[in-house]
Amino acid sequence: MAVSLVTSHPLSPQLPLPKPRILCSKPICFSLSHLKPIEIKPFRTQLAKNPDQFYPLKKFLVQVGRTESDRNEFLVGEDSAAFDLSKQKILSWVYFMSVLGVVLYVLNVAWIDNSTGFGKPFIDAVSSISDSPEVVMLILIFIFGIVHSGLASLRDIGEKLIGERAFRVLFAGTALPLALSTVVYFINHRYDGVQLWQLQGVPALHELVWFSNFISFLFLYPSTFNLLEVAAVEKPKMHLWETGIMRITRHPQMVGQVMWCMAHTVWIGNSVAVAASVGLIAHHLFGVWNGDRRLAIRYGEAFKVVKERTSVVPFAAILDGRQKLPKDYYKEFLRLPYLTITALTLGAYLAHPLMQAASFRLHW
Repeated sequence: MAVSLVTSHPLSPQLPLPKPRILCSKPICFSLSHLKPIEIKPFRTQLAKNPDQFYPLKKFLVQVGRTESDRNEFLVGEDSAAFDLSKQKILSWVYFMSVLGVVLYVLNVAWIDNSTGFGKPFIDAVSSISDSPEVVMLILIFIFGIVHSGLASLRDIGEKLIGERAFRVLFAGTALPLALSTVVYFINHRYDGVQLWQLQGVPALHELVWFSNFISFLFLYPSTFNLLEVAAVEKPKMHLWETGIMRITRHPQMVGQVMWCMAHTVWIGNSVAVAASVGLIAHHLFGVWNGDRRLAIRYGEAFKVVKERTSVVPFAAILDGRQKLPKDYYKEFLRLPYLTITALTLGAYLAHPLMQAASFRLHW
């Protein structure tokens, strides 16, 4: 079994495996004393290129006596936020900017512009269900959640039927307008409803809320590690990330959403903010279960390994010893995708007045 496992998978020339000494034929056994140490780090470059072919081999290496520290150092998933400038193609990024421009134009004509788009009729239709802004807020989040999580659950089937790129276009083209409508409605109605508390005059609260909101965006957007895949310029993939923010929590988007909701709810302090937070947190808690389920289907044993040494609750796997942080862990964040998210977060904060003004002009 182990012999066929190794010989059936292409190996990096940097990873020579010694020929095992067979001590018995039924079942096949190995004498671990005859196995020479195998270097782990050269695996990472090959793993990033094509992780699927290495999963069985990595499981074999763990079984034949790697130490606990080696197992923690050994990446089963992908190295997240890795960005190699030398591998970037200018044409791909030109194509990305072109796609982004087309998407924004179509989104404006088909959804945002009140004279041509369906955004306002959609909001009016949902608002006609109830006079309560809290109920409308929850309905908008529910509709978005059904579409977003539903399409995500159908990803494997959809990609087989129409291909990865076409499915990404379908997914984004459906979820993006609904997300925009939900955000705009929240901005325009955030001070409606019943005021439950008023803490905006509390000293240092603004700074605490700002810091919490800033940190939340570092958790919220791990899916933007590869913008070319987001825009379907490159073939989209379902990634099994394992480094960076994933060492802290396996579901950073859920954690980031909870932090964002708590910060805004504490600051605004009314029933609309509470309703929005309840809806968004519930959607992301469902996403934790659904995300794990989908990764388990796609990656099988590899996901089990990642799940065992990560946690949903932030820092839990680190505190109980299942996750060993590298000595140079900070370097996993000193990468262009994280720096880009930081810059965009600061930009979004500074652009709050512009966002509020633009939302108000839509009258949604």
